[in-house]
Amino acid sequence: MSSLPLHERIRQEVESSILSGELRPGDRISSEFELMAHYGCARMTVNKAMSALAAAGLIDRRKRAGSFVARPRNVAMMLDVPDLMSEVMGRGQRYAYRQLSRQIADTAHDRQAFAELGAVGRVLRLSGLHVADDTPFAFEERIINLALVPEIEQADFSQEPPGTWLLKHIPWTEAENRIGALGASREHARALGIAIGESCLAIDRHTWRATDSVTFVRQVFVAGTYELVARFGPSRPPA
Repeated sequence: MSSLPLHERIRQEVESSILSGELRPGDRISSEFELMAHYGCARMTVNKAMSALAAAGLIDRRKRAGSFVARPRNVAMMLDVPDLMSEVMGRGQRYAYRQLSRQIADTAHDRQAFAELGAVGRVLRLSGLHVADDTPFAFEERIINLALVPEIEQADFSQEPPGTWLLKHIPWTEAENRIGALGASREHARALGIAIGESCLAIDRHTWRATDSVTFVRQVFVAGTYELVARFGPSRPPA
């Protein structure tokens, strides 16, 4: 680490604080003068580190206000990333997540993981059920890039599902939702307690941090148990 140029060291240390969850989306980054004092360096050095973080989509730099951990972009023009646990509990229902499988794979040998995330190396593959009032309503398959989220390899999902954990710990800068209908496969039917071929709502979601894939998830909902609501309006600057 000591052999790195100081601006790169500053960039890496701020990035590490963001990726670890120590700094959350919307949190203010130390000012340039504070960083200059901390590292004993010139303003140009700090500015170079902050510019690199902004270019990567990790921070927003606001004139006269400072730098802040980036929030998801263009929220008004896309569906947000929902937290199913919060949504179910917000309706006054009991929520639970039941993990069905958990394994480490590698995109060098896992075709689906490679197709969705690219050549990222080690990934965590999870499948599970989202349950409301003791009734399964969604089957979930998730692939997570362990190079970006190494701590999730040991995470315990008995109290909160993987999606909630990721929203709390890992900032994302871009998300894509693909929504469609499908007939329940044998696996879906067995897990959800429905007939094979029964109509379901399917949501595929891919999230990125700058250009790096964070996770791909497919959620299959029993028809009539879930709805997506999106509000559209003029873009507003972050609060």
